[in-house]
Amino acid sequence: MANNYLLVYHGGQMPETPEEGAKVLAAWNDWFGTLGEALVDGGNPVGQVKTIGNNGTVSNGALNPASGYSIIKADSLDAAVALAKSNPILNGGRGSIEVGETNPM
Repeated sequence: MANNYLLVYHGGQMPETPEEGAKVLAAWNDWFGTLGEALVDGGNPVGQVKTIGNNGTVSNGALNPASGYSIIKADSLDAAVALAKSNPILNGGRGSIEVGETNPM
């Protein structure tokens, strides 16, 4: 049975020109297309970040802030990692992806 996996993106950068933006959007749409039914939620980019510490203190930003997320379906963590390896955020070495299995409650 396939489980859902949360892909948390770190890093990457916003396109500097409309042309570059169109290329980035096309790359993401192509990647989503390769996932087919494995794509549960394409997600969204993340904007401003605040971190809440275990003592309740709030600080601006984060040590390694999330820059976006997606949710995919796969048969195992290794299968989810294999799907994530072709994600466009990894192009050019500017980003990374954290892959975690979600546990239904």
